[in-house]
Amino acid sequence: MRQLSRRARSGTLALHVCSSAGWLGMTLCLLALGLTAALTGSGPAAEASYRSMKVFADWLLAPLALVTLASGVLLSVGTRWGLARYWWVWIKFWLTLAATLASVLLFRTRIDSTVADVAAGRPVLPYELVIPPLVSLSAYTFMTVISVLKPWGRTARGRRSTPVSRRRSPASGRRSRSAPSASGRRAVG
Repeated sequence: MRQLSRRARSGTLALHVCSSAGWLGMTLCLLALGLTAALTGSGPAAEASYRSMKVFADWLLAPLALVTLASGVLLSVGTRWGLARYWWVWIKFWLTLAATLASVLLFRTRIDSTVADVAAGRPVLPYELVIPPLVSLSAYTFMTVISVLKPWGRTARGRRSTPVSRRRSPASGRRSRSAPSASGRRAVG
């Protein structure tokens, strides 16, 4: 795929950051509601918390997760980072895909069944809707940190796709002196 224009990249990046921040914020809200339901001694307060979680899950969870995933993939394939060229991008992709599938397919289903159980007067495990947001929050925090730090360097695919003249020596971080450039001259660093 060819590179995104500067305007398209900026717009996609803004969309990705906003949807990611929204997903993170919504997860914090779900965690707060889950903790409220688990820690309150009031049945009506717990039921209200679970019903509120259902509203968030029904209206926001899937759209935010899918927009975050789609915009992240578009950014990776439309920029120099690539989808599988750098370890941090590759790991973020797989974590985002797993979090999207877990959120949309598993967590929403668990919220729906918990709301049905509470409405029917059946017992509910107190922390069953606290653990998924905690796991999600940990994953999103990790993905945010690696987006900022960009650790680990290139994957094997990323190293193969880099022209010899552009490769840097691992020890110094400088371009290799022995690699010829595109013009046939040796790179001097």
